[in-house]
Amino acid sequence: MALFHVDPKKCKRDGLCVAECPGLLIEITGKEGFPQPIAEAEAFCINCGHCVSICPHGALSLKTMTPKDCLPVRKELDLSPEQCEHFLRSRRSIRSYKEKRVPRDLMTRVIEIARYAPTGGNSQPVDWLVIENTKEVRRLAGMVIDWLHSLLKETADHALTMRMDRIVEAWDKGIDRICRNAPHLIVAHGLSTLPASQSSCTIALAYLELAATSFGLGTCWAGYFNNAAIFFPPLLKALALPQDHLPYGAMMIGYPKYKYQRMPLRNKPNITWR
Repeated sequence: MALFHVDPKKCKRDGLCVAECPGLLIEITGKEGFPQPIAEAEAFCINCGHCVSICPHGALSLKTMTPKDCLPVRKELDLSPEQCEHFLRSRRSIRSYKEKRVPRDLMTRVIEIARYAPTGGNSQPVDWLVIENTKEVRRLAGMVIDWLHSLLKETADHALTMRMDRIVEAWDKGIDRICRNAPHLIVAHGLSTLPASQSSCTIALAYLELAATSFGLGTCWAGYFNNAAIFFPPLLKALALPQDHLPYGAMMIGYPKYKYQRMPLRNKPNITWR
Protein backbone atom coordinates (compact mmCIF):
# COMPACT_ATOMS: atom_id res chain seq x y z
CA MET A 1 0.00 0.00 0.00
CA ALA A 2 1.17 3.56 -0.71
CA LEU A 3 1.54 6.07 2.12
CA PHE A 4 -2.20 6.68 2.03
CA HIS A 5 -5.25 5.65 0.07
CA VAL A 6 -8.18 7.88 -0.93
CA ASP A 7 -11.62 6.39 -1.54
CA PRO A 8 -12.86 8.25 -4.65
CA LYS A 9 -16.47 7.47 -3.75
CA LYS A 10 -16.17 9.32 -0.43
CA CYS A 11 -13.67 12.07 -1.26
CA LYS A 12 -15.26 15.49 -1.90
CA ARG A 13 -11.95 17.02 -3.01
CA ASP A 14 -12.33 19.82 -0.45
CA GLY A 15 -8.58 20.04 0.18
CA LEU A 16 -8.80 19.77 3.98
CA CYS A 17 -6.11 17.06 4.12
CA VAL A 18 -3.84 19.22 1.94
CA ALA A 19 -4.34 22.27 4.16
CA GLU A 20 -3.77 20.43 7.44
CA CYS A 21 -0.78 18.19 6.64
CA PRO A 22 2.03 19.59 8.86
CA GLY A 23 4.71 18.53 6.37
CA LEU A 24 2.93 19.77 3.23
CA LEU A 25 3.11 16.21 1.91
CA ILE A 26 -0.27 16.06 0.14
CA GLU A 27 -1.23 17.71 -3.12
CA ILE A 28 -4.20 17.72 -5.47
CA THR A 29 -3.12 17.36 -9.06
CA GLY A 30 -4.14 15.64 -12.26
CA LYS A 31 -7.36 15.35 -14.13
CA GLU A 32 -9.28 13.61 -11.36
CA GLY A 33 -8.21 16.15 -8.72
CA PHE A 34 -7.94 13.68 -5.83
CA PRO A 35 -5.36 14.08 -3.01
CA GLN A 36 -2.09 12.23 -3.50
CA PRO A 37 1.27 12.16 -1.72
CA ILE A 38 4.14 14.22 -3.06
CA ALA A 39 7.25 12.34 -4.20
CA GLU A 40 9.08 12.62 -0.85
CA ALA A 41 6.04 11.92 1.34
CA GLU A 42 7.14 8.47 2.53
CA ALA A 43 10.42 9.88 3.87
CA PHE A 44 8.94 12.89 5.66
CA CYS A 45 5.59 11.65 6.99
CA ILE A 46 5.54 11.68 10.82
CA ASN A 47 2.41 9.52 11.00
CA CYS A 48 0.50 12.13 12.99
CA GLY A 49 -2.85 11.14 11.50
CA HIS A 50 -4.02 14.70 10.85
CA CYS A 51 -5.08 13.78 7.33
CA VAL A 52 -7.23 10.92 8.60
CA SER A 53 -8.67 12.97 11.45
CA ILE A 54 -9.58 16.09 9.45
CA CYS A 55 -11.61 14.41 6.70
CA PRO A 56 -15.33 14.62 7.56
CA HIS A 57 -16.14 11.95 4.99
CA GLY A 58 -13.70 9.23 6.13
CA ALA A 59 -12.21 9.15 2.66
CA LEU A 60 -8.49 8.97 3.51
CA SER A 61 -6.68 6.04 5.09
CA LEU A 62 -3.02 6.10 6.06
CA LYS A 63 -0.94 2.99 5.70
CA THR A 64 -0.79 2.88 9.51
CA MET A 65 -4.38 3.86 10.38
CA THR A 66 -7.85 4.05 8.90
CA PRO A 67 -10.86 6.19 9.90
CA LYS A 68 -12.36 3.13 11.59
CA ASP A 69 -9.24 2.80 13.78
CA CYS A 70 -9.71 6.31 15.18
CA LEU A 71 -12.29 7.22 17.81
CA PRO A 72 -14.73 9.89 16.60
CA VAL A 73 -14.71 13.35 18.18
CA ARG A 74 -17.94 13.60 20.17
CA LYS A 75 -19.12 17.19 20.39
CA GLU A 76 -21.49 16.39 23.26
CA LEU A 77 -18.45 15.63 25.44
CA ASP A 78 -16.71 18.95 24.78
CA LEU A 79 -15.99 20.97 27.92
CA SER A 80 -17.53 24.39 28.21
CA PRO A 81 -15.16 27.22 29.23
CA GLU A 82 -16.75 27.16 32.69
CA GLN A 83 -16.25 23.40 33.06
CA CYS A 84 -12.66 23.64 31.87
CA GLU A 85 -11.87 26.47 34.28
CA HIS A 86 -13.49 24.65 37.18
CA PHE A 87 -11.60 21.44 36.41
CA LEU A 88 -8.20 23.10 36.12
CA ARG A 89 -8.59 25.48 39.05
CA SER A 90 -9.94 22.82 41.39
CA ARG A 91 -7.13 20.33 40.72
CA ARG A 92 -4.79 20.03 43.70
CA SER A 93 -1.42 18.38 44.22
CA ILE A 94 -2.12 15.56 46.66
CA ARG A 95 0.27 14.92 49.55
CA SER A 96 -1.91 12.69 51.74
CA TYR A 97 -2.99 9.31 50.38
CA LYS A 98 -5.23 6.49 51.50
CA GLU A 99 -3.62 3.13 52.21
CA LYS A 100 -5.30 1.72 49.15
CA ARG A 101 -3.76 0.33 45.99
CA VAL A 102 -4.77 1.66 42.60
CA PRO A 103 -5.77 -1.21 40.27
CA ARG A 104 -3.26 -1.82 37.52
CA ASP A 105 -5.88 -1.53 34.80
CA LEU A 106 -6.86 1.93 36.08
CA MET A 107 -3.27 3.20 36.06
CA THR A 108 -2.88 1.72 32.58
CA ARG A 109 -5.95 3.62 31.42
CA VAL A 110 -4.56 6.91 32.77
CA ILE A 111 -1.25 6.30 31.00
CA GLU A 112 -3.12 5.44 27.81
CA ILE A 113 -4.68 8.90 27.93
CA ALA A 114 -1.34 10.56 28.75
CA ARG A 115 0.24 9.07 25.61
CA TYR A 116 -1.85 11.52 23.57
CA ALA A 117 0.22 14.43 24.87
CA PRO A 118 1.94 16.34 22.05
CA THR A 119 5.52 15.41 21.18
CA GLY A 120 7.99 17.06 18.82
CA GLY A 121 7.51 15.72 15.31
CA ASN A 122 5.15 13.07 16.71
CA SER A 123 8.27 11.27 17.98
CA GLN A 124 6.36 9.78 20.95
CA PRO A 125 9.60 9.14 22.88
CA VAL A 126 8.01 8.65 26.32
CA ASP A 127 8.38 5.34 28.16
CA TRP A 128 6.82 4.62 31.53
CA LEU A 129 8.04 2.91 34.67
CA VAL A 130 5.38 2.20 37.30
CA ILE A 131 6.69 1.46 40.78
CA GLU A 132 3.63 -0.52 41.84
CA ASN A 133 4.99 -2.09 45.00
CA THR A 134 4.47 0.33 47.90
CA LYS A 135 7.41 -1.11 49.83
CA GLU A 136 9.63 -0.47 46.81
CA VAL A 137 8.42 3.13 46.65
CA ARG A 138 9.45 3.50 50.29
CA ARG A 139 12.84 1.88 49.68
CA LEU A 140 13.58 4.19 46.77
CA ALA A 141 12.49 7.19 48.82
CA GLY A 142 15.06 6.13 51.40
CA MET A 143 17.72 6.31 48.69
CA VAL A 144 16.70 9.91 48.06
CA ILE A 145 17.34 10.56 51.74
CA ASP A 146 20.80 9.03 51.31
CA TRP A 147 21.42 11.52 48.50
CA LEU A 148 20.28 14.41 50.68
CA HIS A 149 22.62 13.26 53.44
CA SER A 150 25.51 13.38 50.98
CA LEU A 151 24.53 16.89 49.84
CA LEU A 152 24.36 18.10 53.43
CA LYS A 153 27.94 16.91 53.88
CA GLU A 154 29.39 18.05 50.57
CA THR A 155 27.49 21.29 49.88
CA ALA A 156 26.16 22.17 53.31
CA ASP A 157 25.46 25.86 52.66
CA HIS A 158 23.45 25.22 49.49
CA ALA A 159 21.65 22.22 50.98
CA LEU A 160 20.72 24.20 54.08
CA THR A 161 19.48 27.08 51.94
CA MET A 162 17.18 24.61 50.19
CA ARG A 163 16.16 23.34 53.66
CA MET A 164 17.09 19.80 52.80
CA ASP A 165 17.89 19.29 56.47
CA ARG A 166 14.17 19.56 57.27
CA ILE A 167 13.38 16.83 54.74
CA VAL A 168 15.90 14.52 56.40
CA GLU A 169 14.72 15.40 59.90
CA ALA A 170 11.13 14.62 58.95
CA TRP A 171 12.20 11.25 57.52
CA ASP A 172 13.99 10.41 60.76
CA LYS A 173 10.73 11.08 62.57
CA GLY A 174 8.82 8.75 60.26
CA ILE A 175 7.39 11.48 58.01
CA ASP A 176 7.93 10.87 54.29
CA ARG A 177 8.26 14.17 52.43
CA ILE A 178 9.85 12.48 49.41
CA CYS A 179 6.97 10.35 48.16
CA ARG A 180 4.42 11.35 50.82
CA ASN A 181 3.54 7.72 51.55
CA ALA A 182 1.95 7.45 48.11
CA PRO A 183 1.22 3.82 47.25
CA HIS A 184 2.69 4.11 43.74
CA LEU A 185 5.15 6.14 41.72
CA ILE A 186 5.16 6.70 37.95
CA VAL A 187 8.39 7.66 36.17
CA ALA A 188 8.46 9.02 32.62
CA HIS A 189 11.73 8.31 30.86
CA GLY A 190 13.24 8.51 27.40
CA LEU A 191 16.42 8.43 25.36
CA SER A 192 18.92 10.98 26.63
CA THR A 193 20.23 11.38 23.07
CA LEU A 194 16.85 12.52 21.74
CA PRO A 195 16.28 16.27 22.20
CA ALA A 196 12.50 15.87 22.44
CA SER A 197 12.60 13.38 25.33
CA GLN A 198 12.69 15.82 28.23
CA SER A 199 9.89 18.14 27.10
CA SER A 200 7.79 15.20 25.90
CA CYS A 201 8.03 13.45 29.28
CA THR A 202 7.12 16.65 31.11
CA ILE A 203 4.07 17.30 28.95
CA ALA A 204 2.97 13.66 29.16
CA LEU A 205 3.14 13.76 32.97
CA ALA A 206 1.07 16.95 32.95
CA TYR A 207 -1.54 15.10 30.89
CA LEU A 208 -1.33 12.21 33.34
CA GLU A 209 -1.99 14.34 36.42
CA LEU A 210 -5.03 15.92 34.77
CA ALA A 211 -6.38 12.59 33.55
CA ALA A 212 -5.87 11.00 36.96
CA THR A 213 -8.09 13.62 38.59
CA SER A 214 -11.06 12.59 36.48
CA PHE A 215 -10.77 9.03 37.85
CA GLY A 216 -10.78 10.17 41.48
CA LEU A 217 -7.03 9.75 41.80
CA GLY A 218 -4.54 12.19 43.27
CA THR A 219 -1.05 12.98 42.04
CA CYS A 220 1.93 15.08 42.98
CA TRP A 221 5.20 15.75 41.16
CA ALA A 222 8.04 13.96 42.96
CA GLY A 223 10.70 16.61 42.47
CA TYR A 224 13.18 15.41 45.10
CA PHE A 225 12.89 11.88 43.75
CA ASN A 226 13.52 12.83 40.15
CA ASN A 227 16.47 15.09 40.96
CA ALA A 228 18.03 12.30 42.95
CA ALA A 229 17.41 9.84 40.11
CA ILE A 230 19.34 12.13 37.76
CA PHE A 231 22.23 13.11 40.04
CA PHE A 232 22.56 10.13 42.41
CA PRO A 233 23.93 7.11 40.49
CA PRO A 234 22.76 4.47 43.01
CA LEU A 235 19.13 5.53 42.56
CA LEU A 236 19.39 5.70 38.79
CA LYS A 237 20.87 2.19 38.84
CA ALA A 238 18.04 0.98 41.09
CA LEU A 239 15.47 2.18 38.53
CA ALA A 240 17.09 -0.12 35.94
CA LEU A 241 15.98 1.96 32.97
CA PRO A 242 16.91 0.90 29.43
CA GLN A 243 20.37 1.87 28.22
CA ASP A 244 20.82 5.58 27.48
CA HIS A 245 17.48 6.44 29.09
CA LEU A 246 17.07 9.10 31.75
CA PRO A 247 14.11 9.84 34.03
CA TYR A 248 12.58 13.17 33.06
CA GLY A 249 9.82 13.27 35.64
CA ALA A 250 8.31 11.28 38.48
CA MET A 251 4.81 11.47 39.92
CA MET A 252 3.19 10.07 43.03
CA ILE A 253 -0.25 8.58 42.48
CA GLY A 254 -2.94 7.16 44.71
CA TYR A 255 -6.36 7.84 46.21
CA PRO A 256 -6.57 11.20 48.03
CA LYS A 257 -7.06 10.89 51.77
CA TYR A 258 -8.89 14.22 52.01
CA LYS A 259 -11.24 16.21 49.77
CA TYR A 260 -10.63 19.88 49.05
CA GLN A 261 -13.55 22.28 49.31
CA ARG A 262 -12.30 25.50 47.73
CA MET A 263 -10.04 26.84 45.02
CA PRO A 264 -7.17 28.83 46.59
CA LEU A 265 -5.99 32.12 45.15
CA ARG A 266 -3.01 32.43 42.83
CA ASN A 267 -0.90 35.42 41.80
CA LYS A 268 -2.25 37.60 39.04
CA PRO A 269 -0.64 36.68 35.68
CA ASN A 270 2.25 38.90 34.64
CA ILE A 271 1.42 39.57 30.97
CA THR A 272 3.35 41.59 28.41
CA TRP A 273 1.41 42.52 25.27
CA ARG A 274 3.13 43.36 22.01
